[in-house]
Amino acid sequence: MTILTNLKIIDPVLGLVDADAIEVENGVIVALGTAGEMPGPDRRDMGGVFVTPGLIDAHVHLCLNPEISNPLDQDKFDRETLMAQMIERARQMLDAGITTARDLGGGQWIELDVRDAILSGEVAGPRLLCSGQPITSVSGHCHFWGGEASDVTEALAVLERQVEHGVDLIKVMATGGNLTKGSTPKDAQFDTATLTSVVQAAGNHGMHVAAHCHGTAGIANAATAGVRTIEHCSWVGDAGWARNYDAAVAEEIVRRGAIVSPTINLGWKRRIGSGEYEELVKGNFARLRALGAGFITSTDAGIPNVFHHHLGAALPIFAHFTGMSNAEVLRAATIDCATAIGIGDRVGRIARGFAADLVFLEADPLEDLATFEAPAAVMARGTIAA
Repeated sequence: MTILTNLKIIDPVLGLVDADAIEVENGVIVALGTAGEMPGPDRRDMGGVFVTPGLIDAHVHLCLNPEISNPLDQDKFDRETLMAQMIERARQMLDAGITTARDLGGGQWIELDVRDAILSGEVAGPRLLCSGQPITSVSGHCHFWGGEASDVTEALAVLERQVEHGVDLIKVMATGGNLTKGSTPKDAQFDTATLTSVVQAAGNHGMHVAAHCHGTAGIANAATAGVRTIEHCSWVGDAGWARNYDAAVAEEIVRRGAIVSPTINLGWKRRIGSGEYEELVKGNFARLRALGAGFITSTDAGIPNVFHHHLGAALPIFAHFTGMSNAEVLRAATIDCATAIGIGDRVGRIARGFAADLVFLEADPLEDLATFEAPAAVMARGTIAA
């Protein structure tokens, strides 16, 4: 049992809590209160810092090195080297306050080995939920990861292969993407019937589906099929990026309860002040939020120049493009994200029975989200990272 004292506790649901101490046992929060009410030999004075739940990045690729621009060059390392690189990225994420992440794609299931090593305590890193090989069309987006399918039968075969490897969820490429030669982001890769079959099959295994969606047609198919999260949600059409917002599709997203995972990362900073495109994106997100769509934090870490440990630094940018308040962003990065990815009953709050995943901050994040860029300390599953 450990008692953390001299804290300013911010729960994303309740706000600033009338308590200054947290009792942790076996990696779980067992009580909140005042230091005087919590006697015990193992006490740690945290120096008056603020504390929030650990951050969650709902879209990362641990297997990708963001310093390598060509995805086909990523697999030139042997498995042992890749494993070591991925463990280092996981450690960097933890040090940056990211205590949970959803890995949405790789080709060799190495991220599952990293996940298991973290769970066993062999290495340090965030709690990982992993999807393995994404289901994609023949020569479709990220086909080089091995998840190609020409029809629903082959798509379900790819899904079952992921289940056999022990994944936590299923990823499907509902549209093309930028990083794959010959793939077109605006084009849908699967029809609604195929995606519906994938969602149903995943559900039979107790898993949700995350769908890569740039083009409006693919967004529509994925939402109607019942995917859990719409990744990117770029509204791409013949006129270009962000120019094909469809109100009926947006309403379907909300009606079906899909959550928008917009992959807003530190690189989006260059778009602030860019003019028309910036306003298009902000307007699309504002309309979605006005309808009641939920948003969660994600970065697509691993793609070129998007580093795995930069979620905290990207939170002010996330606020800018989504129009969210600091309190809303904190929820999007904690309890709302945890709920969307299926672990909201035990992760994402500072409350009794929740995982002791905590970020300690020198300043009040409700006043300045930039404080997440440099945490004072991080606790994951009850252990403060060294």
